[in-house]
Amino acid sequence: MKITDLELFTVRPRWLFLKVSTDEGYFGWGEPIVEGQAGTVRGAVEDMSDYLLGRDPLQIEDIWQTLFRGRFYRGGPVMMSAIAGVNQALWDIKGKFHGVPIYELLGGKVRDRVQIYAGVHGESPEEVGQHALRCKRDGLRAIKMGAVPGVHYVDEFGHIDDAVARVAAAREAVGDDFSIAVDFHGRVHKPMAKMLIQELEPFHLMFVEEPVLPMHNEALLDLKRATSIPIATGERMYSRWDFKTILSAGSVDIIQPDVSHAGGISEVLRIAAMAEAYDVALAPHCPLGPIALASCLQVDAVAYNALIQEQSLGIHYNRDVDLLDYLADKSIFDYRDGSVDVPSGPGLGIDIDEEKVRAANDHDYRWRNPLLRREDGSVAEW
Repeated sequence: MKITDLELFTVRPRWLFLKVSTDEGYFGWGEPIVEGQAGTVRGAVEDMSDYLLGRDPLQIEDIWQTLFRGRFYRGGPVMMSAIAGVNQALWDIKGKFHGVPIYELLGGKVRDRVQIYAGVHGESPEEVGQHALRCKRDGLRAIKMGAVPGVHYVDEFGHIDDAVARVAAAREAVGDDFSIAVDFHGRVHKPMAKMLIQELEPFHLMFVEEPVLPMHNEALLDLKRATSIPIATGERMYSRWDFKTILSAGSVDIIQPDVSHAGGISEVLRIAAMAEAYDVALAPHCPLGPIALASCLQVDAVAYNALIQEQSLGIHYNRDVDLLDYLADKSIFDYRDGSVDVPSGPGLGIDIDEEKVRAANDHDYRWRNPLLRREDGSVAEW
C-alpha cells in the first residue's frame, strides 16, 4: 500500500483538516492546525509531501522519525503540528486497514470512558455563574474558565478581585461536588501569578493552567511550592524534549500536550509515559475540531495517567460551526455523567462528512486571535 494524495481543507471556525489517501482505497483524517496560522501549517504539510507520497502508510514510526529527524531543522509549533496531523491520519488508516480502533493497536484500552470538561465564559460574575450552571445541568462535572485579561507584570489588585469574583460565582452556582479549573493563559507574570493563586486557594480548584508562559517554566517550581492547587501546563510545548525539564524538576502536576500540536498520537503517548514515571497526570489540550478530539480520546484510552479531556462543544470560538457539524454521526461524542465513551469504530472511530468539508473548504478564510493591549498601549498576552 502506498500514499497517493494529501488534501488539505481550511474550514470554519478555525480548523485545518488533512485527508491522506492510498492506492488501496484506505484513507485517514488528521487535524494539523495552529490556531490563527492555518495557512502556515498548510504550507508545512505540503512541504512534507516529498517525504510521504509513495510511502507505505503503515510505517508510522519510520515516517514520524523521517519527518522529525530527516530534515535537520525540527521542533516548534508549525513543524510539530504538521507532523501531528499526518500522524493522526496514518493511525486512522492503520486502524481501518486492520478493522480495529487505534487503541487496539496501542495495546488495548485501560478505560472505557473519559471525563471531559467545557470552557465557561462570561463578561460578569453573574454570566459566568449562569454558564457554569448550564454546563452542570447538561451533565458535565467539570469546567474551565479564564482568570484575567492582559495584565502588566505588577498590576492593580482589582484584576485579582475580579478573577476571584468570577470563580466565586462559578463555585456558588455549581456547588462543591464539581470540578473547576482556572486558565491563566500565560497572561499573568510571576509576581501577579503568586498573588492570584493564593487568592484562589479557598475555591478548591482542580488545577490552574499556564500560570506563566512556557518560556518562563523555571518559575513553575516556586509557584507549585506556594500553593496546594495542582499546576498544569503544556499546550504550547511540542515534544517530549520540551516536557523533560519540567518533569524532572518536579514543577508540574498535570501536563497538557495537544495531539494536534505535539507531534500527534505517537508523540503524545511518549510524553504521557514520561509523565507517568514522575507521577504526573495527563489532560490533553483540545479546543479544536472533531478529528483532534477523536485523536485525544484514542490516547486517553491507553494512557493510564489520563485524567480529563478538554473539548470545544459550545466554546465561544465556534460561532459559525461547532464541534459536531462535520461529523456524519453527531452522537459519537455524546456525554453522560460528565464522561464520553471512547469511540470504538475502526481507526479514529469517527466518520467525517466529506461532502460538507469540501463545500466548506476556503483557503482564503483567515481566523486570527484577538490582539490585546494594556491601558498604556503595550501589547498584552492573549
